[in-house]
Amino acid sequence: MKKILFPTDFSDTATNAFVHALEFAKKVNAEIILLHTFDLPPVNDQYFPQNYGQIYESIELSQFEMFKREIPKLRAIAEERNLDKIKMSHRLMVGDLLPNIKDAIKEDDIDFVIMGTAGVAGWEAFFVGTNTGSVITGIDIPMLCVPVKAEFKKIDIIGFTTRFRHKDKKALKMVLKIAKKTKAKVKCLYVRTSDSDVTKETIDRWEKEFAEDPIDFYVVENDDVQEVIVDFVMYKEVDMLAMLTYKRGFFERIFNPSLTKKIAINNEIPILAIPIE
Repeated sequence: MKKILFPTDFSDTATNAFVHALEFAKKVNAEIILLHTFDLPPVNDQYFPQNYGQIYESIELSQFEMFKREIPKLRAIAEERNLDKIKMSHRLMVGDLLPNIKDAIKEDDIDFVIMGTAGVAGWEAFFVGTNTGSVITGIDIPMLCVPVKAEFKKIDIIGFTTRFRHKDKKALKMVLKIAKKTKAKVKCLYVRTSDSDVTKETIDRWEKEFAEDPIDFYVVENDDVQEVIVDFVMYKEVDMLAMLTYKRGFFERIFNPSLTKKIAINNEIPILAIPIE
């Protein structure tokens, strides 16, 4: 059975993403590990020698109480969707989000991370900074990123962007496994820019290799990669977009404020970020 790590701060954004996590777990036969992290403030015991320990104890206790209060609400959501049979366990960790996620991934042998992000500003921060952004470029397993306005709906079409590199095939095969379990179609996009070096022979080999799979290939000639991706998502009615995280700079260029605004206005969809060396 696969394992999904679901970091949550119990916000509306996280709760919306939890629904996606439940449905995804159902499709890939996975259990969910809920992770809540919190920081302890720095306290100088020189000035608080008597109640130094009490300050930390009170913070830890308040976080634990919130954790106990919020977990039943998530279980109620699972029950409402008839997904209460999905195995769920919990982690409450002190410290920064990214190190805790990395520790949980290693200790629990996690296969996927699913997190939520809020609004246009959230999308920008998601890929170029702050908590979620640091996660997407700091872990080496796939991460499903869910915008707060992306209500769950059946996934019929999964978009996949590629450069037709040999190492992209592993990611595509993983996406195809998800597509087959959800009975979805994969639409694979390659944007051929003026300095692209992919040959027609390479594209033909890919089409032949995946001829028996539920996938269509699209090659678009354009130097504006961002605009092509937006149009592709809109006009191909993509329900989830899978993208390869070649390097941080790639996402900084692709998910800039102007692009995120267009996606947010026209069609907020989950993005499956797949790390690749």
